[in-house]
Amino acid sequence: MKAFRRFTVRVPLPDRIADLAPLSHNLRWAWHTPTQELFATIDPRLWSSTGDPVRVLADTDPTRLVELADDEGFVARVAEAHADLEQYLDAPQWFQRYAAESSGQDGSAHDRVVPPGIAYFSMEFGVSEVLPIYSGGLGILAGDHLKAASDLGLPLIGVGLLYRSGYFRQGLDHDGWQIERYPVNDPADLPLTLLTPGDGAEPVIVEVAMPGGATLSAQVWVASVGRIPLLLLDSDIDRNDDEPEGAALRAVTDRLYGGDQEHRIAQEILLGIGGVRALREYVRITGRPEPTVFHMNEGHAGFLGVERIRELVAGGLDFDTAEAVVRASNVFTTHTPVPAGIDRFPADLVARYLDADSDGKSRLLPGLAAATVAELGDEADPGVFNMAHMGFRLGQRSNGVSQLHGAVSREMFADLWPGFDAADVPIGAVTNGVHGPTWVAPAWRDFADGDEDSAPEVYAGLSDETIWRTHEELRAELVDEVRRRALASGLDRGFTHAELAWTADLFDPHVLTIGFARRAATYKRLTLMLRDPDRMRTILTDPDRPVQLVIAGKAHPADEGGKSLIQQVVRFTEEPELRDRIVFLPDYDISMARFIYAGCDVWLNNPVRPMEACGTSGMKSALNGGLNLSILDGWWDEMADGDNGWAIPSAEGITDEHRRDDLEAQALYTLLEETVIPLFYRRADDGVPSRWVEMMRHTLTRLGPQVLASRMVRDYTTDLYCPAARAYESACADSYAGARDLAVYRRTLETGWSSVLVAGVEDERREDGLWITAHVALGDLAPESVAVQVVLGRVGDDGEILAPTFTDMTPGPDRDASGRVVFTALVPPSASGHLGYTVRVLPRHPQLSSESELGFVRFPATTG
Repeated sequence: MKAFRRFTVRVPLPDRIADLAPLSHNLRWAWHTPTQELFATIDPRLWSSTGDPVRVLADTDPTRLVELADDEGFVARVAEAHADLEQYLDAPQWFQRYAAESSGQDGSAHDRVVPPGIAYFSMEFGVSEVLPIYSGGLGILAGDHLKAASDLGLPLIGVGLLYRSGYFRQGLDHDGWQIERYPVNDPADLPLTLLTPGDGAEPVIVEVAMPGGATLSAQVWVASVGRIPLLLLDSDIDRNDDEPEGAALRAVTDRLYGGDQEHRIAQEILLGIGGVRALREYVRITGRPEPTVFHMNEGHAGFLGVERIRELVAGGLDFDTAEAVVRASNVFTTHTPVPAGIDRFPADLVARYLDADSDGKSRLLPGLAAATVAELGDEADPGVFNMAHMGFRLGQRSNGVSQLHGAVSREMFADLWPGFDAADVPIGAVTNGVHGPTWVAPAWRDFADGDEDSAPEVYAGLSDETIWRTHEELRAELVDEVRRRALASGLDRGFTHAELAWTADLFDPHVLTIGFARRAATYKRLTLMLRDPDRMRTILTDPDRPVQLVIAGKAHPADEGGKSLIQQVVRFTEEPELRDRIVFLPDYDISMARFIYAGCDVWLNNPVRPMEACGTSGMKSALNGGLNLSILDGWWDEMADGDNGWAIPSAEGITDEHRRDDLEAQALYTLLEETVIPLFYRRADDGVPSRWVEMMRHTLTRLGPQVLASRMVRDYTTDLYCPAARAYESACADSYAGARDLAVYRRTLETGWSSVLVAGVEDERREDGLWITAHVALGDLAPESVAVQVVLGRVGDDGEILAPTFTDMTPGPDRDASGRVVFTALVPPSASGHLGYTVRVLPRHPQLSSESELGFVRFPATTG
């Protein structure tokens, strides 16, 4: 019979091992092997089945805990682990040294401002499998960001939602069709603490206005991710029962990416607006410095910008000045290279949530005009509110997540900066990274004693045999895990132990093993490998050089096409002659991923280029010496060097998607047959494939450091966080004088830019270059408030200037007969050949991050 209600009883820990409690509640254990080993000692069986310190302490027999409290060796290990955690939390790290350099405390002086606090908002966080509030790459990236920020000492605070059912657990029915299960996340069983003003006090409650006069209330849970607090808002509380539609309000945080658009917008409003309010309460209670930089990890968090504007307007600023302050300190990261991946809501739905009163003011955001807020999400379709557009408009600094994705994003969002070439669109790139201590197998970490910085040098000194034997051990561990999970999946699907006896011999620990694990989205092409099933069968079952393939991944619950792809793969794996060589493992999560990344020889990735924003799974494989076999997309496009894997030739540009798939599948088969497989099985007398190991060593030593989350977070800090902190400081100085000036300047541009005109351009060839004169009408603008530039470069057949150089022109003291300002410049030729130039006028203001930021530009009326 089922329980009517569940509750948790905590048996107090014996005093001598009481420090196990804080060790279990700080998620640093998720990447700290000694702490994991400590909890495994308590109950190896429990640890093996849960991997969860909180569960281990809750479910261990109290007599066992008393026994451990009398074990001097165990008590000493607990004390050592707790002291190590305290030292980790308190010791200065990279960020503190960087801050000292910035302030000149180390004897140097740098023209930079370091933020006292950074707020990082994300819809999902994949920190550990025991906190299942993530679905895939975006969440894992956010989790790795927090972990690396902790290791580096950043003063960062994460903000997200606590989903009572998280993302679904994936199973398969008897026919191989995906089925979803939604287990309940009980906060009492998770490493979370309720945010309260003090011991015994009532929980902090965050309120957000909802349509129809209702109020959505949420409590705030805090997860400790090393040094980083992660605030998680939870709407499943009794207080919502007193509101109209109380059940719907309680259900706002029920599932990740579940429900309809009404449900989704309520979640994103709670994340953005409620998240800022929760953050303020957390800072007030703990005394931590207020963040001056806010990072929106995708458009889901876009409403944080308007909530911050509301705060400043409530403090006395006008909207435009408040917007200038907020924009200066907001960072926006886009993660999708396809329009379909952007959250776009019906404009009338957004208007209903903004809930304007008779004066046009929003009930959701008191003091702000609902129509003004709605304009922030404008796009070409007037009936749509675009969350990414709001993110760009409220973030002075923005980026894609690989160099290629940055370029794709500049093309994709160019309409927000009309008149600019895509190359001039102010969207940068910070290539994603992955958290080494989480994803590097202990067998590799042990060589360098867990020191990420020294690992490349250590790996370089390992013998071929040591590298190969280490990897073979990890492949053997993967084979054991594949067998265990295949058996469990088969039983779950309704097969009997007798029917599943073959799983005991599934896979061979000595066979070339390829991994493919990712969401079953169409563009990732889960079934490309099956394009020619007969050829794939031949590859897998070659008697002399066999291949085995482990596949995993979830389809969105509403994606019937993705589910169909999974079913196709499952049915292929069940062919009797293939089932020993290819397997689909359901319920892909962090715990499964560690085995696959560590044990696979090759990581396969075959998206439709350029639709993979980054694709960090291959990075995790590379950290374990895995070689990538991938389309040149995402991170692989910039980091493939010919010695760390293979590039699958792309048929990009072919519009017939079926022909493109055929061509790229054939290229994949050919690479496997003629290059990858022969190289793996080409062995020296000692059984070691020397060239393969050479590529592994190159991957570990050269590629490994490039794909680390520590590199990524340093890049965010130096390229985005510190510039944003400086811009915020400048905007707020002297009672917001900088922000007020920028607001006035923007209004002047908006009303007067139509008067700006490049009326005439003249040039004169000289020995030292080209002397160019431009007559520019500026209306009410002063010459120093614009940048007039010569754009010079080679000219293509279509008249486009290629690889241009930009030279600022200088305004003269006098104006021409028509009152226009005369700008001049001497431009040395940048190259020989057919050159061309034009002149452009851009806004220039000290509070702007770039001259293209506001999207204003003027060119001569005709060019040629």
